[in-house]
Amino acid sequence: MSPSSQQAKKATWLVTNLVFVKRSIRHSLRDTEALIMAIVLPIMLMLMFTYVFGGAIDPGGDYVTYVVPGIILLCAGFGSSSTAVDVAGDMASGIIDRFRTLPIRSVAVINGHVVASVVRNSLATAVVFAIALLVGFRPSAHFYEWLGAIGIILLFILTITWLFAAIGLLTSSPTAASGYGFALLFLPYLSSAFVPTNTMPEWLRVIADNQPITPIIETIRGLLTNTPIDGSAWWAIGWCILFLGIALLLSGWAFQRKSGRR
Repeated sequence: MSPSSQQAKKATWLVTNLVFVKRSIRHSLRDTEALIMAIVLPIMLMLMFTYVFGGAIDPGGDYVTYVVPGIILLCAGFGSSSTAVDVAGDMASGIIDRFRTLPIRSVAVINGHVVASVVRNSLATAVVFAIALLVGFRPSAHFYEWLGAIGIILLFILTITWLFAAIGLLTSSPTAASGYGFALLFLPYLSSAFVPTNTMPEWLRVIADNQPITPIIETIRGLLTNTPIDGSAWWAIGWCILFLGIALLLSGWAFQRKSGRR
């Protein structure tokens, strides 16, 4: 085969990434139990907080309006956490060695996991939002507020998915990736997701007010239900961009370090 014919068969960056996105989506569809749990768990939490704890937290019966933004972020976290396990599994299984023998950029396998996770979690978030409407959530957002809320949610999903991908690359096994990734899922509980931070002890309130999840939740809540946002939107965007940049740098460094040693 001549060099020119070999060059003609070399896959482009776009084609390579699309192939790996399809691969990750096929894996997600085959792992139906994980997909169902990523949707069912946040719904169960929402129903539990609304119907079990809601009466004690907000006797007026409007707790679902308060809790839905936090549940949406929790749903994104649950769904994205499987990315860490999938990435760690690929790095540990030796399949990266096979990809490196092909005329493609093997790092595209990570892009495939991330894009498939963003698509999967966006659909799961839409399902959770639909259930929230059924149990009484009534957003009062106008068109541009809806666009802003959807934009913040998608930016958060992209950011946390890359964070989980970085965890999958930095850890030594899928089991370790699952454990480290689970720690991130506690952040919404230490924020204004489920109760106002002014009900917390002073020392815990300082942590809750200044951790990254709180301004993201307050921005989504403000856009959807017209509660005060103040400067939360800029903090939300800033935190997401900061952590997205860190995750991209860590992912690139860890992938080159690990795949280069094979």
